[in-house]
Amino acid sequence: MTAELAVALPGLMLLLVLLAGGGAAAVAQLRLEEAARAAARSLARGEQPAVAESEAHRLAGDSVGVSISSDGGFGVVRLTAAVPGPLAGLVPWSLKAEAHARLEDPAVGAVQLDGPDGAA
Repeated sequence: MTAELAVALPGLMLLLVLLAGGGAAAVAQLRLEEAARAAARSLARGEQPAVAESEAHRLAGDSVGVSISSDGGFGVVRLTAAVPGPLAGLVPWSLKAEAHARLEDPAVGAVQLDGPDGAA
C-alpha cells in the first residue's frame, strides 16, 4: 500500500497544481470582464478615458493593460493580463476581455476617445 501511495502521490500533486492554476486563471478572467464592463459603463456615462482606465485598474489591478477606443458610437474597452497563479511562469497565455457601451454623444465620444492610432 505504501509503494502505491508513493507512486500515485506525484500525480496527485500535479493534478492539484493544475486545478489551482486553472482556478486562478478563471477568477482573473472574471475580474477582467467585470473591470472591462465597468470601464465601458464609465465611458457611456460621459466620463473621460482616464477615469475609465483608472476604474479598470481599480477592479483588475495595476498590471492589467488597458486600451480604450471608439467604434461607431460605441466606447470599446480592451483589457489584457498575464495568467496568475502557480502556472504563471509555465503557461505563456494572456487573458483578454472586451466590453462595448453606446456613448451618450457619439460625435463627442469619437473626438474624446480616438487618438492618432485609435487608442486613448
